[in-house]
Amino acid sequence: MRALGRACQFFAALAVAGACAAPADRAAAESQARVDRGRELAHDFNKGNCLACHSAPRDSSAVTLANIAPPLIMIRERYPDREALRRHIWDPMQRNPNTIMPPYGKHRILTDEEIDLVIDYLYTL
Repeated sequence: MRALGRACQFFAALAVAGACAAPADRAAAESQARVDRGRELAHDFNKGNCLACHSAPRDSSAVTLANIAPPLIMIRERYPDREALRRHIWDPMQRNPNTIMPPYGKHRILTDEEIDLVIDYLYTL
């Protein structure tokens, strides 16, 4: 009888542990999905098209010979303020009127949500 009680306690504890881990796993999967979608947008010729000008040396799927703009590396360190990076992508001409980078938000090339997804991706570089 005691063995059965211990087995029930063990499986109950295991179930509780699994229930606690599930939200963290789900959050990690959702975060990765956002990064993946941001990568797709950044690499898409009809959307972000970041690889037309930027290289992304830390992303093996970013195949480009681009060298017109700075490489997309250490983005989180270069832009610790996420909102500053968002403003730069939304309208880079506010910071540099002579830039050739398109104003992705201002010209509605990307939606606000798509810009956020691209930033999620860029923060992994």
